[in-house]
Amino acid sequence: MASVEGSGFQIGMVGSLALSVASSVSIVICNKALMSSLGFPYATTLTSWHLMVTFCTLHVAQRFHLFEPKLIDAKTVVLFGILNGTSIGFLNLCLGFNSVGFYQMTKLAIIPFTVLLETIFLKKKFSKSIKFSLLVLLFGVGIASVTDLNLNLVGSILSFLAIATTCVGQIMTNTIQKRLKVSSTQLLYQSSPFQAAILFATGPSVDRLLTKRSVFAYNYSFMVLVFIVLSCLIAVSVNFSTFLVIGTTSPVTYQVLGHVKTCLILSFGYIILHDPFTARNIMGILTAVFGMGLYSYFSVQESKKKSANDSLPISQMAQKETVALLASKNQDKDHNETKRSNGIPAASKDSFE
Repeated sequence: MASVEGSGFQIGMVGSLALSVASSVSIVICNKALMSSLGFPYATTLTSWHLMVTFCTLHVAQRFHLFEPKLIDAKTVVLFGILNGTSIGFLNLCLGFNSVGFYQMTKLAIIPFTVLLETIFLKKKFSKSIKFSLLVLLFGVGIASVTDLNLNLVGSILSFLAIATTCVGQIMTNTIQKRLKVSSTQLLYQSSPFQAAILFATGPSVDRLLTKRSVFAYNYSFMVLVFIVLSCLIAVSVNFSTFLVIGTTSPVTYQVLGHVKTCLILSFGYIILHDPFTARNIMGILTAVFGMGLYSYFSVQESKKKSANDSLPISQMAQKETVALLASKNQDKDHNETKRSNGIPAASKDSFE
């Protein structure tokens, strides 16, 4: 029975990872067409629409009893929603005030910062094998995606704030689901209105600061509206799979998966869109894939070892109980034999009933 449940969990985890990769790559392609080809550059405002559509979709699903909503402490949900919404805003500002290369370095820095925070505050231990595999992965992604590193004070501050809020937000996503025993769907349903609200309130100002244009003055054509709707629908799957992956695995695993997506997107751009590609890109992607393979292998091995260690105390306890029981029986037997030798009849079990 346990093996069936374990295999079911593994299938569900693989499914959530596959959904995350497929939906993320799809939304990148859709948004690239929307922003580059159709000239709609308002990323923060678009994200607020993504979250609002996500909430509306989950509300309809809840109405049809596709999942049971669970009330979470209001203060926790509000702070969590605002934190996640703020992290998205900081990431967009980081991209606007920094070079693409420095932005990629910011995203790479999220993994070591997450490891550091979980080690300090959650007392989580990462083996040398896991750390080595993460180093190989980050090195590969860095080679493949980082080109220029132009630094400036404002961009560096925004980069630090983006890293901090993203790390804390993703750690909270995992911690809240496990400690409060809520599903990814329930947590997303409760928090998405607050994430949408913070971005809806700040998005137009952030986008105006970055693009020097107002989202309200944009001339919306039919094709732009079609791609906005398509982007919002794909975003429902992206948001759902994000919470699902972080909840079933860990924030670090989600970040590893994110860098795999980056490699897939780079490969897609070269194969389908014929983007410029060099030997450096190929070497970086292959190194990153190798690092991902190492991380997966070591994670599985450590999970098996942990499961074996968790079951060991139970068997030892059963062994101790068996030894104690046999010792007790032997003592009773010796005691009864002593009584017989002294001419005292041993009490039978029925005499006590």
